[in-house]
Amino acid sequence: MPIVAQSTETTDWVSRYADEVIEESERRAPGKPVVVASGLSPSGPIHLGNLREVMTPHLVADEIRRRGHTVRHLLSWDDYDRYRKVPVGIPGIDDSWHEHIGKPLTSVPAPKGSEHPNWAEHFKAAMVEALAELGVEYDGISQTAQYTSGVYREQVLFAMKHRGDIDAILDQYRTKKAPAKKQQGQKPVDEAELEAAEGSGAAAEDDGTSAAGYYPYKPYCGQCDKDLTTVTAYDDDTTELTYTCTACGFSETVRLSEFNRGKLVWKVDWPMRWAYEGVVFEPSGVDHSSPGSSFQVGGQIVGIFGGKQPIGPMYAFVGISGMAKMSSSKGGVPTPADALQIMEPQLLRWLYARRRPNQSFKIAFDQEIQRLYDEWDKLAGKVADGSVLPADAAAYARAVGTAAGELPPTPRPMPYRTLASVADITAGHQDQALRILSELDPENPLTSLDEVRPRLDKAETWINTQVPAEERTVVRDEPDVELLKSLDDQGRESLRLLTEGLEANWSLDGLTHLVYGVPKVQAGFSADATAKELPPEIKVAQRTFFARLYHLLVGRDTGPRLPTLLLAVGQDRVRKLLGA
Repeated sequence: MPIVAQSTETTDWVSRYADEVIEESERRAPGKPVVVASGLSPSGPIHLGNLREVMTPHLVADEIRRRGHTVRHLLSWDDYDRYRKVPVGIPGIDDSWHEHIGKPLTSVPAPKGSEHPNWAEHFKAAMVEALAELGVEYDGISQTAQYTSGVYREQVLFAMKHRGDIDAILDQYRTKKAPAKKQQGQKPVDEAELEAAEGSGAAAEDDGTSAAGYYPYKPYCGQCDKDLTTVTAYDDDTTELTYTCTACGFSETVRLSEFNRGKLVWKVDWPMRWAYEGVVFEPSGVDHSSPGSSFQVGGQIVGIFGGKQPIGPMYAFVGISGMAKMSSSKGGVPTPADALQIMEPQLLRWLYARRRPNQSFKIAFDQEIQRLYDEWDKLAGKVADGSVLPADAAAYARAVGTAAGELPPTPRPMPYRTLASVADITAGHQDQALRILSELDPENPLTSLDEVRPRLDKAETWINTQVPAEERTVVRDEPDVELLKSLDDQGRESLRLLTEGLEANWSLDGLTHLVYGVPKVQAGFSADATAKELPPEIKVAQRTFFARLYHLLVGRDTGPRLPTLLLAVGQDRVRKLLGA
């Protein structure tokens, strides 16, 4: 049974939007399914920032489903957008891909070696797989299929007939001033930044204005397949449209009532779809809040098509914390597939569910992922014992499952940092990993690594892809004789106390108590003494003791948590390296 999210807590942003969307949907289309929407352009790797475009409406749609309503989450693949530039860092492409700029994404060849038929399908594939792992239910719509099959023909003809009304709206936002001179030290506007800000159909797109007038439709050339075309004439009665191509010089006259090789310009295309699909909820990036942005202008243009602007929260950026080079990451931007290699889908869902759309947050690829997992496991503990706050319970419920059921969990979720340390120390030796993990809790030993999967696999991938080689743990083969000889009586005594206590304390909790207790005992206190009972010098003594152990075991000042490291090395080898 899925965990039911709380819908009454005022601080739960998902529930609040669900309330609003259900009410608005009933007002607009009584008795019909609630429609929410997302849009993604597969112009390159679809990154973790783009995922917020999908997760925000997904979470709201799922809450609506939990309440028993029928809801459709439309995911428009904007694969009929133009190919704007050749991305940097994509394997399997070369300078020859520049010749495809201006073509629809579905007409551009996939990178060499890809099993997919075109550029768009190549980059869609990884996102489709990631969304399935995340439990995101949606109805995918290919805009190439919609336009080329004539689904939007009536909407296209309607837009052309009312081009004067559309032009009047757009004209309110067109700048009349000459471009300001660039001030010294001012960065030039980068078209790529504008594209990133506006997403599909970026701000730099031609809005349909030319010397021949305003036309909101952009044909793809019948000879070179590029959109470097200009409409020179259009007849509303016959629907005859004449265009010329500035790329190859081709010109032709077609009947738009029979022509399916083109699309509405972005600022008209988006509101047309809102009206056509009856979209009630669709988020957009923060840059859409600026004057003249697609969302703001679309809110006026949608009325021409007889529709209403959706409820549209602006979502903030998603940052990345410390990503190293990953073999699966192409183009220098981490994708949901990259994140799912090192974290379970439940954790990734939680990162999006616990923050309001207008709050930015970071996804950790560095050591911070261990702290995030500690926080996640602590939350799970609070849910289990009933001490969790309602809003946190709701975020947890949305993370671990959907209205359709719970996502497959790790049966025995041991701490991520422990699994990462074991993966680091054992370097892929499964039998060694099982031995160490089974000794963590002797009273309830692990019997199979499957009990800690997939979390163990995620932690192992994190170690292998995100931790630099110089930070990996390599246990010494032989004792550091020089260091052992240099120890004073107190240093030698600390090692004796540790080695003598190994057998009686051979468990994670036991070794934790032992390594922290040795400096206490040497200072004349009980090993069970609490921090409040101890002078500040004990912490200094503990740090000195820990650093000495790390040097003797792995030749560094730091490493995995000492109890885990000791279990990994094994009693006999620990005694040897500590000169017992």
